[in-house]
Amino acid sequence: MKKTMLATLTIVTALAMAGCGTANTANTSPQTDEGTSKIKVYTTLYPLEYAAKRIAGEYADVANIVPAGVEPHDFEPTAKDMVALSSADLFIYNGSGFEAWVDNAVKGMDKNKTTVVNTTEGLSLLEAAGGHDHDHGHEGEAAEAGHDDHKEGSGAQGHEEHKEGSEAQGHEEHKQDAAAATGSTEEHAHEHEHDHGGTDPHVWLDPHVWLDPTMLKAQAEKIKSALVEKDKAHAEAYEKNYQQLAADLDQLDKDFADMVSKSSKKEFMVAHSAFAYLAKRYGLEQVAISGIDPADEPSPSEMKELVEHVKEHNISYVLFETLASPKVAEVIAKEAGVQTGTLNPLEGLTEEEAKAGKDYLSIMKDNLEMLRAALK
Repeated sequence: MKKTMLATLTIVTALAMAGCGTANTANTSPQTDEGTSKIKVYTTLYPLEYAAKRIAGEYADVANIVPAGVEPHDFEPTAKDMVALSSADLFIYNGSGFEAWVDNAVKGMDKNKTTVVNTTEGLSLLEAAGGHDHDHGHEGEAAEAGHDDHKEGSGAQGHEEHKEGSEAQGHEEHKQDAAAATGSTEEHAHEHEHDHGGTDPHVWLDPHVWLDPTMLKAQAEKIKSALVEKDKAHAEAYEKNYQQLAADLDQLDKDFADMVSKSSKKEFMVAHSAFAYLAKRYGLEQVAISGIDPADEPSPSEMKELVEHVKEHNISYVLFETLASPKVAEVIAKEAGVQTGTLNPLEGLTEEEAKAGKDYLSIMKDNLEMLRAALK
């Protein structure tokens, strides 16, 4: 999620040149069976691409701007990418500060042609945890923001840690942590819920909403509404397709809830702090090796603390992901004498997953089975 002067200049230049590119592509849009041009949809994240394709069906061409196998935290669009985006009828992004380059891209778009959809706008978002730097990665609890009201969230055991956080446009992050223990030394972090979709520049929000199936369902409904508004002729098909997707997500939600209800443990360790929404939804607690950015690494002393935590809490798996290095997770697992496994944050597909026909539902079901083993 890097912002550079070069990237900004690239975006501005590309959008300035995009007029001719748009004109050239307008007459070559694929046709539907009814002979009308398909609408063009670009997304910034694989789960949004998945939802858009499920809902749009045959009536739109949907593409994710981030290629398979690329870590989206590090993605910066090329000039060619920006020219392609300028031809979009719908531009769908996650919001919550996840795509740092989007703000500049949106400024240069023709609003009369391209409808821009921030899929987390209006949703209750969690404040991002600082990983090992601040709270040893404990998540799964939430506090209401906006009024000083605090509530005890999932995984709380009669004690709280209150945390205030802010980040000003990637420059500084100040966090104050205070822990109050009632018969236990374990610390838990409170996230803060926000309903402004990430518009407050002083709050660093957790973007991984799609790992809670009910949150992806809410994002999908925004996508459906945008498709209907853009292409009213196929509104009935979009609504039908959305309802089918919503039913699949409801079943996935039920499957996770059933699995967790039969599990003896409620705590799991992951490579980076991506699973707060999933943990909150199902009453679990994630222990994260690094914070929101998977490139962060713990210090030697923090590594030692994490190894001790695994042993003391009888954690049987250290879980890493597909698009980031598993090195640190493997070291902790080896030192603690436990197994490793994969828990996929679904920020993007690997090339192998794409070729194998994997999708959001199948990978989330794999995640469910991995958690089933880890929570035994």
